Amino acid sequence: MSVTTTTHLNFRGEARQALDFYQSVFGGHAVAVTYKDAGNVQNDNEADWVMWGEVVGDDGFHVMAYDVPSQLPWNRGENPFFVSVRGDDADEISALWQKLAEGSTVVRPLEAAQWAPLYGMLTDRFGVTWVLDVTAPYNG
Repeated sequence: MSVTTTTHLNFRGEARQALDFYQSVFGGHAVAVTYKDAGNVQNDNEADWVMWGEVVGDDGFHVMAYDVPSQLPWNRGENPFFVSVRGDDADEISALWQKLAEGSTVVRPLEAAQWAPLYGMLTDRFGVTWVLDVTAPYNG
């Protein structure tokens, strides 16, 4: 069992450009899954926005990104990132969730999601937003 943390950057319509830029700087492999790819289009104008993306470099560099949909609040420079905690063991992620949840505001409960066996988001008592999930391979 292992758990990793990754900076998860938040954009509004610029995630793909940001991921392409970071790949040009750090190298590695970029993946971008759109809301349309995931069958989760809430606004037709945002169908090609990135629902989940990442750049993973051969040297260990890793950053994730997405486009915050328009129905959610977002201001550039305000809440520009999440800390993503990913693991392959549901019990381990659930235990971490329970500890982090003390005094936190749950944004999305830890539960099964279309893209992961477990996924949840909370903002801790210090104002840091955490995303916890159990990893699942993406076959796009």
